[in-house]
Amino acid sequence: MHDLDARIAAGSCDFPLMIADSKAAVGKLHVMSPYDQRQLGQVETSGPEQVENALAAAYALFRDRRTWLAIPERIAILDRTAKLMEEQAGDLALLAASEGGKPLADSIVEVTRAIDGVRLCVESLRGHPGKVIPLGTTPATQGRVAYTQKEPIGVVVSVSAFNHPLNLIVHQVGPAIAAGCPVIVKPAPDTPLSCLQFVSLLREAGLPDAWCQAIVTDDQATAEKLVTDRRLGFFSFIGSARVGWMLRSKLAPGVRCALEHGGVAPAILTADCDQELALQSILKGGFYHAGQVCVSVQRVFAPRQVAQEFATNLAAAATELRVGDPLDASTEVGPLIRPAEVERVGEWVDAAIASGGTLMCGGKKISAACYAPTVILDPPLDARVSVEEIFGPVVCVFSYDEIDDAVDTANSLPTAFQAAVFSRDIDLAMSLVRRLDASAVMINDHTAFRDDVMPFAGLRESGLGTGGIPYTLEDMQIEKMTVIRSSGA
Repeated sequence: MHDLDARIAAGSCDFPLMIADSKAAVGKLHVMSPYDQRQLGQVETSGPEQVENALAAAYALFRDRRTWLAIPERIAILDRTAKLMEEQAGDLALLAASEGGKPLADSIVEVTRAIDGVRLCVESLRGHPGKVIPLGTTPATQGRVAYTQKEPIGVVVSVSAFNHPLNLIVHQVGPAIAAGCPVIVKPAPDTPLSCLQFVSLLREAGLPDAWCQAIVTDDQATAEKLVTDRRLGFFSFIGSARVGWMLRSKLAPGVRCALEHGGVAPAILTADCDQELALQSILKGGFYHAGQVCVSVQRVFAPRQVAQEFATNLAAAATELRVGDPLDASTEVGPLIRPAEVERVGEWVDAAIASGGTLMCGGKKISAACYAPTVILDPPLDARVSVEEIFGPVVCVFSYDEIDDAVDTANSLPTAFQAAVFSRDIDLAMSLVRRLDASAVMINDHTAFRDDVMPFAGLRESGLGTGGIPYTLEDMQIEKMTVIRSSGA
């Protein structure tokens, strides 16, 4: 059994402070399994003094260009990191499943994606050139040549979410290292272990400690101190809209940012669609990771003549899903991240049923950690399950008479992210793509489909900027232009 595997089994996956010039920790965070609340490890926490040390070290690196890592160094470090991750892939999947609750089979996929993401950082860096500016087209610009080159934007602070504890960190940290930015990452307090292990691997691969520091803060005030410091060049946030927009309002002048929140993702079924294809796709996209995905299928719009049948069949399939221990290879739906979330999801579902929605399946706690996959037919359009991101294993099916009504309802919320259309009619599908408020529309696939090379952007209240590794790399660099005046030009 590998060392990491043994530490997970023993509940001793512990990590010290991972900041430069760190003094004594201010405390310890006990990291617990969301499924059975057993302790997985302890993480030392930082207060304002440690945050100041981390920021000072990162900013000093950025200000001294003699310390910048050359591109070949960055590439070599990332290549070695990917190889180390491959060697520990099984343990990394076990760690992510243990602390985040995503079933092991899905966590294995997450680790595979994360390894590919590190390699994508290298590929994106190599294919990420500056450009030639077309001077010489006017009398005033003759005799001049101009071109741009990429430089790091500055210190990056990344605040991450719990639901993909390794891959989200790769998306926020990997591009920063590729861009040449010193980075400080704050993982979600529920799932810090995968992040800290990834930072350990970066250091084992040769990255000097101060170039990537990880902080688990003692409280929200300390986290806000980290985010709002004027020495930042870029702020990357994945999490709730309430927190993200609040932090953005407090950024120092000049700090760029990207925010990724969530949505209430719609899927529209047309009258001619392949219902079996739609059912299997929505089953996965709605109940994957117990619905704890920012683009999870939450609202399904089906023609009235087939809506009840579709909801019935979806409920039958959802009832057959194996719910339980994420470390069991047969589990398909794991726990919610905290028992309080189980209670909240139950309250939203109960309110939707009490106000007129029809419960097709689920609607109950399985345990303190798990909620049964739930399908609701025609909840009121103003119910919380209809208008807010539930972040739980709940899919609502809405009957429509006219497809225009389905589009209008799908577009009616202040959030907009990814959407889906299921249809055999390509002309109709393409028309719906054009009309839906979304940054991405999947045809005959669920709303949660994603590849790490794709742009990933929440619109309106769902976020700001564009995620995806090549796009994040672009955000974390500036283009510096050089203009040469020469009689030989």
